[in-house]
Amino acid sequence: MERLFYLIIFCSFYGLSQESVTAKLKETSNIKVEQIFGVDTFGTLYYSDQSASFYKKTADTIISYANFQLGKITSANTFNPLKINLFYQDFNTVIILDNRLAEITKIHFNTITDYKNVSLVSTGYDNTIWVFNQDLQRLELYDYLNNKTRIKTVPIQSEVIALKSDYNYCYLLTETFIYVYNYSGSLLRKIPSRDIREMAFSKANLVLKSDNQLFLLPKNSEELKSIKGLDLLINQFLVTNETLYIYNDEKLRRYQLKPQ
Repeated sequence: MERLFYLIIFCSFYGLSQESVTAKLKETSNIKVEQIFGVDTFGTLYYSDQSASFYKKTADTIISYANFQLGKITSANTFNPLKINLFYQDFNTVIILDNRLAEITKIHFNTITDYKNVSLVSTGYDNTIWVFNQDLQRLELYDYLNNKTRIKTVPIQSEVIALKSDYNYCYLLTETFIYVYNYSGSLLRKIPSRDIREMAFSKANLVLKSDNQLFLLPKNSEELKSIKGLDLLINQFLVTNETLYIYNDEKLRRYQLKPQ
């Protein structure tokens, strides 16, 4: 009964309009990985294996990066392939890599003057990254080249779940709201998140997951569109433009998203 109650509340809030998006399966490939972090428009795949090595796989080559002293990769942001950032939460450290997976810089938040206890990391513009400061409960835009915090938001009052961004927008998912910021840290929208617990972002599209259902939140909109045509357990998912990727049972499935 309790689950049904929350489902009714969730449906009534979003209205469950007739608008939806169909996911049409285009391709299935076999690959055994620990976690998939990104797929670009050229099909370049970024992932990790059980040894905590990070890989970039193109049609012709596979290159890798490993830093076993830092343990497991918590997250990796591949939006800017020239400045890929790997976050190792256990050591409060971010590694910036170039397109050949060579180290550009290391950020040890435990040792910098402006100490930060970081729980989430995502891409910013220029030489910046968005970080969530766990101790101060706020989102910050950190300039790692100059060791300077450019932007500080007001503290967040609920548990933070996920962080996604590109050069222009930053999405912060919490238990109660999805906060949408622009590149200067101004809050653009604050959308009730309800049962949303995961998200993927690419340019104009934010894909959200509640239980085993995916929804699309278009840019500059507050209306969720349900994604139809997915009859499988959704373990990991990514979005690149209008292409949705789902990884499950050692298979990577590529879907084309089309409005109904």
